[in-house]
Amino acid sequence: MSSANQPILLGTRGSALALAQANMMLDLLRKAHPRLLFDYKIIKTSGDMKNRPAVLPDAGVKGLFTREIEVALTGRRVDVAVHSLKDLPTALPAGLILAATPKRADSRDVFISRGPALRELPNGATVASGSLRRRGQLLGLRPDLKLVDIRGNVETRLKKLQDNADWHGIVLAAAGLARLNLKLADWGLVAHPFAFDEMLPAPCQAIIGLEARADDPRVLELLRPINHYATFQSALTERAFAHVLEGGCRTPIAACAETAENRLTLRGAVFTEDGRVRFRDRIAGDARDAEKLGAELAQRAKAVMK
Repeated sequence: MSSANQPILLGTRGSALALAQANMMLDLLRKAHPRLLFDYKIIKTSGDMKNRPAVLPDAGVKGLFTREIEVALTGRRVDVAVHSLKDLPTALPAGLILAATPKRADSRDVFISRGPALRELPNGATVASGSLRRRGQLLGLRPDLKLVDIRGNVETRLKKLQDNADWHGIVLAAAGLARLNLKLADWGLVAHPFAFDEMLPAPCQAIIGLEARADDPRVLELLRPINHYATFQSALTERAFAHVLEGGCRTPIAACAETAENRLTLRGAVFTEDGRVRFRDRIAGDARDAEKLGAELAQRAKAVMK
């Protein structure tokens, strides 16, 4: 796609969050390569259509937010695909690879309300979530909750909370709020972050994944300086965990890894839709064995769930 006189194009969705992430990547690349031109191209995906399901498995319908961008990448209409990595299927199309992951943002989920924390809500309180993973863990914490569906971008969900006086709260990703620079006080709302023991995030939540063509050495080399090793290894192990468990696509799966000084620790969990824990454990080892560790923890989960 690109030549010496043309910009390297990043393919991205057109949502506010996707564009914020694409602009973050442009800033990183322009700082790393000040003599080169970079730009983005908006690509509409199936997930941007109005008729998609309201309640999805945490990884969504596979490829819902990524497929059309990958088609553009394979067709050389863009040079790099920018994804919220949690949306990217673990099996990539032939010829495409996960090339880089800049440093991960806050991976926690947050409970957003008009003030009270989740534990302070009245019995039978109404909480909105469109994620089976979140719904399951919410019911694990508070079996009395009444859960309702919600979809839309971050600001749409905040507006729905404002407009529905009988709703007590919603759950969002901390990273999305930060990347959009949203001040919840301006909405009359308060964020209560969950501890990982309360709400484990989706695999690769808060990681931006940069996908490229395996046969494009120039672009792969350009992406190398903005890759964050600890984040990349965490992504590999979380994606391996999810890949092994993806047989039941509506099974709520959660995972989060931490990598420091070549030591990786992965937490993984599988839940029922009504909040029961089917499997919850952790594994630790050398970060260079990231994919092996993720697959091993997933195999443990499969053995427990037989």
